[in-house]
Amino acid sequence: MKKAILSIAILGIFFSANVSAQTETSGREKAYRATHTKVTELKHTKLKVNFDYQKEQMGGEEWLTATPYFYPTNELTLDAKGMLIHEVALDSNGKKSPLKYEYKDEILKITLDKTYQKNQEYTVYIKYTARPNEVKQKGSMAINDAKGLYFINAQGQDPDMPTQIWTQGETESSSAWFPTIDKPNQKTTQEIYMTVPDKYVTLSNGILKDSQKEGSLRTDHWVMDKRHSTYLFFMGVGEYAIVKDKWKNIPVDYYIEKEYEPYAKQIYGNTPEMMEFFSKKMGYDYPWAKYAQISGRDYVSGAMENTTATLHGSDILQKPGQLIDENKWEDTIAHELFHHWFGDLVTAESWSNLTVNESFANYSEYLWNEYKYGKDQADYHQMSDVNMYIHNPADFKKNLVRFNYDSREDVFDLVTYQKGGGILHMLRNYLGDDAFFAGMNDYLKTNEYQNGEAHQLRLSFEKVSGKDLNWFFNQWYFGSGNPKLNYSFTFEPVKKQVAVTINQTQDQPFEFPLAIDVYDNGKPKRYNVWVNAEAKNTFNFDVSKTPDLININADGILVSEITETKTPEQNLMQFTNSKEFKSRYKALAAIKDQVGKNPAATKLLAAALKDPYFRTRIKALQLMDLSNAEQMKALGADVEKLASNDPKTLVQAAAITALAKTKDKKYLPIFEKGVNAVSNAVKATSLSAVLTIDPSKANALSDKIDLEGASEELLGQLLPVIVKNKVTSQMSNITPLVAFYPFIKFQNPELGKSAEEGYNWIMSSDNLKATENITKIISHAKGEMGDNPQVKMMISQMLKDGLSKKMELLRQNPQNAASINKQIDAINKAIEDFK
Repeated sequence: MKKAILSIAILGIFFSANVSAQTETSGREKAYRATHTKVTELKHTKLKVNFDYQKEQMGGEEWLTATPYFYPTNELTLDAKGMLIHEVALDSNGKKSPLKYEYKDEILKITLDKTYQKNQEYTVYIKYTARPNEVKQKGSMAINDAKGLYFINAQGQDPDMPTQIWTQGETESSSAWFPTIDKPNQKTTQEIYMTVPDKYVTLSNGILKDSQKEGSLRTDHWVMDKRHSTYLFFMGVGEYAIVKDKWKNIPVDYYIEKEYEPYAKQIYGNTPEMMEFFSKKMGYDYPWAKYAQISGRDYVSGAMENTTATLHGSDILQKPGQLIDENKWEDTIAHELFHHWFGDLVTAESWSNLTVNESFANYSEYLWNEYKYGKDQADYHQMSDVNMYIHNPADFKKNLVRFNYDSREDVFDLVTYQKGGGILHMLRNYLGDDAFFAGMNDYLKTNEYQNGEAHQLRLSFEKVSGKDLNWFFNQWYFGSGNPKLNYSFTFEPVKKQVAVTINQTQDQPFEFPLAIDVYDNGKPKRYNVWVNAEAKNTFNFDVSKTPDLININADGILVSEITETKTPEQNLMQFTNSKEFKSRYKALAAIKDQVGKNPAATKLLAAALKDPYFRTRIKALQLMDLSNAEQMKALGADVEKLASNDPKTLVQAAAITALAKTKDKKYLPIFEKGVNAVSNAVKATSLSAVLTIDPSKANALSDKIDLEGASEELLGQLLPVIVKNKVTSQMSNITPLVAFYPFIKFQNPELGKSAEEGYNWIMSSDNLKATENITKIISHAKGEMGDNPQVKMMISQMLKDGLSKKMELLRQNPQNAASINKQIDAINKAIEDFK
């Protein structure tokens, strides 16, 4: 699973919300979460299902073939959430014999006809109704709902929303749509007969074996003949176009909403190349009979690796204006595909060991970026990931492998994903590429179609490399935190040596390899040292004089926090001489407070504008202020070139933003040209720039604004323009920001003020779509807010303020009562949700 990344608004709020919610329980004694005891071994699951769109229920028949796992038993215990159970019987070659059963507390306990021995199979038949709206379990910060089965716009009342059905099994929600043993260490083959209106297509795991039309209905028969975990079962139904692709002889299908069909290959088209790359990298070919990807509206997380049938949230749906800037979903496409080895082929034996699924999927994003776009892109991606973990202090005390969580979905966090990916990168660099990928291959082959845990991972890497890795796993998998470092150095003129002392300030010292660059006469020499698990480690290096600069963790591999102070001149030296991206970028970011005050900072910006990696150029553009005469003289000409000619549209957009700060009319031709660009980023920043210089053009240019599906950065840039000029056509598209205006104000008061004005504008207007967007966005975010009372209070107050404005609007416009009352109902429902 790829978790949904919250909007900048939510990231802004969890200023203290998540941190306090998590640290509140971080020191509390928690129950040991043992791996589920296997009493029964599932063998095969056969389902026949049909859907009641009006009631949002599913009729189901199930034939469950199983055997005792080891000890003899006369009972079968299944998870079954929110269901009506109509019949339970033993099925022997089609002959049904009723069985006694008890169904309460979401558990279906069946008394078998006799005591069965290990390897003695039986088949139980169950007729039932799945009622997802009756499911009691709630969502979490990672997966914001837990109904298992979702009917989207089932009655077709929303003209802007397609009718869809999709399922979400992780963590333990498959049992909301079929009785099963809903634990990750249960694997079974499956087949599903899905009866749907003929106008819809279906998708499930495995291969479509048969399709039979019966009047206006059609029954599709999907068969999965390889064992996989029950949480990976999937059904999808809707009006999709199916765009065909392939890898070798494996069908690769993209189920896409018809509006986006022309762009399917732009969105998904790298999938076959990813399959080839990952297969070769691990020495293990993609192991399943097909690969399909589908998107679902109102999805409860980011994306989900259902075996052979990945489900993506609708954010994957992008148009050329977005895709020319960046396919923002490509990392997720790689992540979910990689799960088909790490997660689906070999599955975590318990949620405590989720790292063997998610840390690898996170690291696959690094591998893909490194292969396709270069090491700088991969390093930037991982740096951003690891910084998310580093800057959330609540995660410092969490082990990667955790047996004492409060909720199983707590482990879907920055430690399992972002830190876990960084840990694998350290392990790769310690072992070397050959041993690292051979170890992955051994783990997959040893445990294929079974379950795995971190110990088995260690054993595979040790088997291949011959190295003991207990020290690494004890620290990084079964321990918590990371090194917090500072350093000092002294020069011995007689010995011509510098003594560099590395200090660890966290409670539990780590041991690790460390790259140190010592700058002598302006040039670095790389030393790779071993830091022992001690508070202080001192290393001596030969130098001709006092070093110009010491750069520790110079290769950026160690997951750590480093406290240091460098002059702008030292940062310029580090930027100019470092081969590794992270050291260059770190030096650039470090001059933030020196820009405009020090000539070395300006020189660094000038060098960064010529950096081959586009994110470095963007960072330099974001740091500069061309309204400063010295910076304009040194940098203006280069920025103008980037605004017109940079091969990356995101760099062009950043350069246009930098030029716009000058408010100089001589740049108007560049901005006016950009208004007609294909790129959303260039178009939006150009519009903003034109209106900064000449606000009177707002109405004339309003038809150029298209923010549907725009990134939050673009929304943030254009929000003030849209609100100030009341561009009504964009009202519903600004809702992702205005829905959280109280929290944005904490991080960015200026943007927060515009967001608040936008919220009040919507609440004072008769705009059903915009109002419902706000209530839907807030509702979806609820599961990710935890139980923080301060957050709930702020959301509730915001909604109540909006309700007051709608009531006033109704008083003034009684002729529009039908529309306004719908908006009032939506707000009241949202208020109720936050009580």
